[in-house]
Amino acid sequence: MSTQLMPGAIMYRKIPLVVLSCMVVCLSVQVRAELVQGLYSATVAVSDHSEKALAGASREALSQVLVKASGSVEALENTTIRSRLGKSRSYVQQYSYAEDSQGTAALLARFEFDSVVVTRLLTEAGLPLWTANRSAVLVWAVVEGPEGRQFLSWENTPSLAEDLHAAFALRGVPVQLPLYDLADSAALSAQEAWHLSGPVVQAASVRYNAENILVGRAAALTTTGRWMGDWAYLSAQGRIDRSITASDTAEFLRAGVAIAAEEMAARYAVAPSSAQVAGVTMSVRGVETYGDYAGVISWLEGLELIDQANIERISGSEIQLRLTAQADASQLAAIIELNRRLTPVASNIGTASAQLRYQWLK
Repeated sequence: MSTQLMPGAIMYRKIPLVVLSCMVVCLSVQVRAELVQGLYSATVAVSDHSEKALAGASREALSQVLVKASGSVEALENTTIRSRLGKSRSYVQQYSYAEDSQGTAALLARFEFDSVVVTRLLTEAGLPLWTANRSAVLVWAVVEGPEGRQFLSWENTPSLAEDLHAAFALRGVPVQLPLYDLADSAALSAQEAWHLSGPVVQAASVRYNAENILVGRAAALTTTGRWMGDWAYLSAQGRIDRSITASDTAEFLRAGVAIAAEEMAARYAVAPSSAQVAGVTMSVRGVETYGDYAGVISWLEGLELIDQANIERISGSEIQLRLTAQADASQLAAIIELNRRLTPVASNIGTASAQLRYQWLK
């Protein structure tokens, strides 16, 4: 059962606090997406160079990749996935060792897995696949300390900014911090941000094409170091409120990021089919040069769910393609439209052979 806390509800405590107020905004008015790098790789700590340590680390790495690729931690509870994790070492495409950049002298191992293998695992388990084309998340954050309230940024709070970016990286979701320029200062102050007003935050986020918002705040008790607070996820589908108690800032931030990631995956993850769908046709206008043509084809065939994008007809600056994919037209449309250069011209999705129509933007 979700709960909603009143603004200022945690400010009455007569003990030293550090208060964090986060507004996480998923860019989706004109859905903007970018190709996530490292979606099928993960870096984990290892005790030594032994094969036993490597096998254990590969299991943890594959678990991270499956969560990123499916969009949900629930993937790890699937019986098929649990049985496959024991064979994680055999799924490793390549690995390498490195030392922790934080100066801890810890040994790290970076594992890379083949996207085809990961897709097959999810398909066999009947789980959805969230492709690497994902909307970015814009994060506003306010920290209250001895100097008052200030926005979370690399300049003001580098450790919190690093924890935030790490939390998003674990879920394979792009993240962006605001510019914090004069326009942002005029649109949203740290004091206003603390009140978690949805309309105010949405108005301040217009310049970033922000529509879906995750609002959060937390108080760190200096006596215990624990964090307590609440998150609210706002989108066109409604509002989700959750209260969080965490052992540290990293855990609190991960909890907020998880809300955004799970909700985004619920909208964009597609259950791939083991059988190919070859009846999806797609037309694209505005393809005037070879560069345009190569850009369309390479982007489409880079999607995990599309195996081939074959040209059927060229008429002036319009090309018609036939897609061989592991999803139908309606499922592909939701993913293709994440590319801001492919703007829908018309929708004619009613059958498995429906045609998708787009305009290629320069």
